[in-house]
Amino acid sequence: MSDDAPTNDGQQFDRLPETPADREVEGRANRAEVLDWFEERFGIGEEVFQGYSFWEKGAGKVWIFNGEATDPSEVEAIGMTFLRTRQEHWKPTGRAVSRFGAHATKNVVELDPAQAARFAAGDDQDLPEWDGDWGYLIATHEVAGESVPIGVGLYLYDELRSVVPKGSQADLPVAE
Repeated sequence: MSDDAPTNDGQQFDRLPETPADREVEGRANRAEVLDWFEERFGIGEEVFQGYSFWEKGAGKVWIFNGEATDPSEVEAIGMTFLRTRQEHWKPTGRAVSRFGAHATKNVVELDPAQAARFAAGDDQDLPEWDGDWGYLIATHEVAGESVPIGVGLYLYDELRSVVPKGSQADLPVAE
């Protein structure tokens, strides 16, 4: 790339390019990569994201917006934060998991009431019985007969680490 190639401006929203070939800013994710990653990691098909546009603000903070925006560069937020991409491993946000996690068919760990309470409180816990992939998982818990996403967890070395932000942690009652 030349010295006059576009660079990331951390203070404005820029639409993710559709494909790698459309990329102008080095290191920026593109829509195809984001959709592929959600399909590969969680089994969430691209049809779930039809009608949504993806935007980057900051270094790798991807936002999702239901619809289109002609020039969102002047706004502070558009839609919701969705994914962190400019790090070694991509990480979905808790909000993304809450909104889209019910569509996941892979890397979903169902927690019992006591495990869910510990997870929601931000506590890490041993989970040697998990036989799925290491990395970021969607933690769910059964509520009224339905599996409900409760957050993003990081599974490494037989341990489920809660990455629920402090401000989103909750005390869940545990039925006896």
